[in-house]
Amino acid sequence: MILILFTLVFSSCKKEDAPDQDMSVTMLNVSYGTNAQQKMDVYLPATRSATTTKVMIMIHGGGWNTGDKTDFNEYVDSLKKREPSYAIFNINYRLANTPDLFPAQELDVKAAIEFIYNQRQEYKISDKFVLVGGSAGAHLALLQGYKYSTPVKAKAIIDFFGPTELISMYNNPPNPLVQPTLLSVTGGTPTTNNMIYTQSSPINFVSAQSPPTMIFHGGTDIVVSPSQSVLLDTKLQTAGVVHQYFFYPTEGHGWFGANLSDSFNKIQAFLAANVQ
Repeated sequence: MILILFTLVFSSCKKEDAPDQDMSVTMLNVSYGTNAQQKMDVYLPATRSATTTKVMIMIHGGGWNTGDKTDFNEYVDSLKKREPSYAIFNINYRLANTPDLFPAQELDVKAAIEFIYNQRQEYKISDKFVLVGGSAGAHLALLQGYKYSTPVKAKAIIDFFGPTELISMYNNPPNPLVQPTLLSVTGGTPTTNNMIYTQSSPINFVSAQSPPTMIFHGGTDIVVSPSQSVLLDTKLQTAGVVHQYFFYPTEGHGWFGANLSDSFNKIQAFLAANVQ
């Protein structure tokens, strides 16, 4: 699967010193594990507080087997401007190539969140975590937010066109590359490896206690079918979870311009209402 790459629109500098709560800090390629891919970029706002500074964790897409945190640089830039009080962590994870097939990516997101949580005092941030992902990264954000509540339960999830139910995605592919991609990253099919498909489908972990969720999808998306978001919307509605689903009929797998700005406006309002 392909996650549209966004244009790099910001610059930053690396800072090696310990974070100072009286100034904003950028730290690039901070390791949260021993694998070379287990790194994150850290953006800490000035005048941080361990009680009030909220945390936004960004998870890139790319079909689980490609992509990089730099693909999300424009998102980071936009969200820093709109939510200047948030600390932002833009993470990489092991790409799903042998031997790091599913659930390595899920476990890396969990490890990154545990690392950030354990560094709260050093970074001077709170335990109010928001997960933001695009495509495969949205799948991982949803999986983390619905499946795990320790060491911290996400306060909200922002899902840009993420896969939500992998068996139906495999059985009803929107393009010929979907089945071989799922086969390559899971090591099997829903028939030969049903457990990994079931355990890796966020929709299976939705409950009445799931975090507030915002869903975005484009009507012409041929990478992740809009039906994946419809399934999640229905499940959240049934469970009584606070959520919003926004459908852009003419957009594909990612978008620029006015609709992207509209999406960020909606995110800003959603976070203001649901992350206290």
